[in-house]
Amino acid sequence: MDSAIQIGSSAHHTSASAPAPAPVPGHACSGTLGRHLARRLVEIGVKDVFSVPGDFNLTLLDHLIAEPELNLIGCCNELNAGYAADGYARAKGIGACVVTFTVGGLSVLNAIAGACSENLPVICIVGGPNSNDYGTNRILHHTIGLPDFSQELRCFQTVTCIQAVVNNLDDAHEQIDTAISTALKESKPAYISISCNLPGIPHPTFARDPVPFFLAPKISNHLGLEAAVEATAEFLNKAVKPVIVGGPNLRVAKAQKAFVEFADASGYPIAIMPSGKGLVPEHHPHFIGTYWGAVSTGFCGEIVESADAYVFVGPIFNDYSSVGYSLLIKKEKAVIVQPNRVTIGNGPSLGWVFMTDFLSALAKKLKKNSTALENYRRIFVPPGIPLKRVQDEPLRVNVLFKHIQDILGGDTAVIAETGDSWFNCQKLRLPENCGYEFQMQYGSIGWSVGATLGYAQAAKDKRVIACIGDGSFQVTAQDISTMIRNGQRTIIFLINNGGYTIEVEIHDGPYNVIKNWDYTGLVNAIHNGEGKCWTAKVRTEDELTEAIATATGEQKDSLCFIEVFVHKDDTSKELLEWGSRVSAANGRPPNPQ
Repeated sequence: MDSAIQIGSSAHHTSASAPAPAPVPGHACSGTLGRHLARRLVEIGVKDVFSVPGDFNLTLLDHLIAEPELNLIGCCNELNAGYAADGYARAKGIGACVVTFTVGGLSVLNAIAGACSENLPVICIVGGPNSNDYGTNRILHHTIGLPDFSQELRCFQTVTCIQAVVNNLDDAHEQIDTAISTALKESKPAYISISCNLPGIPHPTFARDPVPFFLAPKISNHLGLEAAVEATAEFLNKAVKPVIVGGPNLRVAKAQKAFVEFADASGYPIAIMPSGKGLVPEHHPHFIGTYWGAVSTGFCGEIVESADAYVFVGPIFNDYSSVGYSLLIKKEKAVIVQPNRVTIGNGPSLGWVFMTDFLSALAKKLKKNSTALENYRRIFVPPGIPLKRVQDEPLRVNVLFKHIQDILGGDTAVIAETGDSWFNCQKLRLPENCGYEFQMQYGSIGWSVGATLGYAQAAKDKRVIACIGDGSFQVTAQDISTMIRNGQRTIIFLINNGGYTIEVEIHDGPYNVIKNWDYTGLVNAIHNGEGKCWTAKVRTEDELTEAIATATGEQKDSLCFIEVFVHKDDTSKELLEWGSRVSAANGRPPNPQ
């Protein structure tokens, strides 16, 4: 990053339906902790906070509601509130949730761990015990029954970059500001616990509006940057057919622009790792698809693995992204560019070199080389079209995704649930400005329901298209209620194939078969005549075409829930290959001792 991050307040926003909140005691004399926290959230870009009330956080919620630019969104459970803050942070760059002590905190923990794995700054605020209870021998409710009630804090220490326990007004201002600014700088979640008796008490440190943060810019070590650029340029300019592969850490490095500058200057073909989808422009003329080892987009894997040099920009190599550790990538041919480090082949590794600085500087030193791109264009054959269908034949998954492809545009965003939707959505070609999110590193099933709620709340200019399997939906279904309540107009494709299909392909067993629900019946019951919601069941291509026409036509302002029936064995071919390789990796016998 080459400039300081100045975070200031932005446009006025209140929930249209919410009545004006009653004045909060102590609010008129300005300086309360509750008001400071509310103003701080608005100022960093949080306009919506996802919450579940509990006795320890109620006073704090009063103060958040009293802030006219903050909209409090009540969720059905803490896990979904956390997932919603994760989805919100993906669209807005920052998210926040508020839960109660321990019972709420440990419920939201899984979602915060997911946000940590994906480098998302989510501010997790917990209403804590009365400040007088700290250091006593008292046993409190909502705890495991021991006088030491630090269990929640200890759990959050491993999944957040900073923890602030605010039980004293004298240092509350400093603790809150340090926690929020650290989350922004580190791009990781922060945990803030606030004693339930403190939000409404005036204190001189809160006497004025918070001054906007000034986060000092990260500047590369100049000598390290020069050395890294020189060594990489020499390495790449010697190569015959180099390629570029974009990865998920492009987001945390905020390097998308520099990536395109580098790609334009080099002439190399651009591939993405599966977890980098949505961070690299797929309408770029050099784009060749997803590099995912044995399950890569057609012709893309061959071009990447046959290259004599590859630049991986922000990669995460794990067992899933490497298809059970089966990538044919050689370290000596790779330049690995991470947010703050560059490693060239087996040779030098230079730290405190930031991705944006490095890519921009490297772009100016490269000889243009389009050999690999020309090779790709020479061997490329367009994908086949699905076979002719007979009248009323059951809908196939590849036909469903052909229709989803047709409704994508710059004003849409795709949310792909963990499961076969990973593979099917990966094959969608994203138009310019089309959003795309999934949770590949953590892979928590059910993530997409809350994330869809949060993303749609943050990106009101886009219509979210969520692809969710029936097994995942059963984990977090109830926050469809919150989507309807907030007037969201998402289109959800619920893929009903009778089980946990991704797990069937890794290791089958009776536990992968689930009880079938009447999914549209459930959503209609949740709708209950309040708000705008439309549902449809789809079994054939003609029914699908009709449902999509309705969802994008007369029901374009409603939440549209389309239940799609497909055969339990109808999966992408990529899942079949990937599942068998991941299964082999999971099943490796112990090494001899």
